[in-house]
Amino acid sequence: MEKKKMVILTGPTAVGKTALSIALAKQVGGAVISADSMQIYRYMDIGSAKITPEEMQGIPHYLIGELDPKEEFNVVRFAGMAKQYLETIYEENKIPIIVGGTGFYIQALLYDIHFSEQECDTAYRRQLMAQAEEKGAAYLHETLKRLDPESAAAIHANNIRRIVRALEYYHLTGEKISEHNKAERERTSPYNFAYFVLNDKRQEIYRKIDQRVDGMIAKGLVEEVKRLREMGCRREMVSMQGLGYKEIFDYLDGLLAFEEAVRIIKRETRHFAKRQLTWFGRERDVIWLEKEQFHYQDSALLDEMLRVLSEKNIYVR
Repeated sequence: MEKKKMVILTGPTAVGKTALSIALAKQVGGAVISADSMQIYRYMDIGSAKITPEEMQGIPHYLIGELDPKEEFNVVRFAGMAKQYLETIYEENKIPIIVGGTGFYIQALLYDIHFSEQECDTAYRRQLMAQAEEKGAAYLHETLKRLDPESAAAIHANNIRRIVRALEYYHLTGEKISEHNKAERERTSPYNFAYFVLNDKRQEIYRKIDQRVDGMIAKGLVEEVKRLREMGCRREMVSMQGLGYKEIFDYLDGLLAFEEAVRIIKRETRHFAKRQLTWFGRERDVIWLEKEQFHYQDSALLDEMLRVLSEKNIYVR
């Protein structure tokens, strides 16, 4: 049976995926599925750098602004919702373009990974959360470093949710979650796909990140977080763990000075971009698009993508 077609366009935050994805979708008759853990939420437009209806230019977009911030969004939910939208896109004879920077989500969809809903050990999880509360996130991260150094290197020391998940997985299975993820990466994809990673010089990415954060502040990020608080959103919610949101929460709660909050957002976003590149560097079958090599011309990048898609029989000009 002929494999269904899929295009992936990813890369570090602020590298310029949005504009290129629209140009590509227009050219190939595509529809976009967002692989972003924050753009899924309503009312979180500024801090998530959500694509606007004007920027979409009539291209169908899915998984943008579909959930309330009080709902939890994770890889299992992403994969389930994305597969439903894939069927819609195929029925309309369009090509799905998966766009976003959450590598784990992309991997789950591309290789059709099935997540067994294991019995979770709630007592153990409560114990870990209590330890984090009492001794700090760094203590849990050190524990993970001893048990699974590779996971500890990939997970930020402040990301308690992912640290707890990795420790809980080890506790339940006796297997390192990094080894589990590695095995999943060896799976073959049921799709005929092209997996593009848009990239730039590190300093240029960092400059764009600083520029983007300044722009978010100017557009009213603080007011957006205030509104979310008034709606009943709390800092510990999954949606509020997004970069920019938790730091502004700390500023509003008097835990950080405003300038310090902005500095931390920029720093943590740079660290996030670095982790994204590490993830994509480990993936198989990726095609790196270095912007500098294409003289920063989206038209040249688009031509190269179309050449690859033609070669793979995903799209024929």
